[in-house]
Amino acid sequence: MIVSPCISICKTDPKTGYCYGCGRNTEEKKIWKLEDTTDEWKKENLKIIQKRLTGWQLESFKESYTYKIENGISLFKKKLLDE
Repeated sequence: MIVSPCISICKTDPKTGYCYGCGRNTEEKKIWKLEDTTDEWKKENLKIIQKRLTGWQLESFKESYTYKIENGISLFKKKLLDE
């Protein structure tokens, strides 16, 4: 199973249409939720969205996504729970 790239920072850039947190557009988010979406599509989409992100945004995504894969929760949600 491929873990969703959502890192709980769900705000869309009005200019690009991409989420500030995960770099996906609305259509990609919908496709991720479909049960017939293949792991191959998801792996390719992960590559695409990481090419969209740069600098601190890319580093933040990588750190939070890795944490989510390893711990089942994004860093953003963890920090909310720790408060």
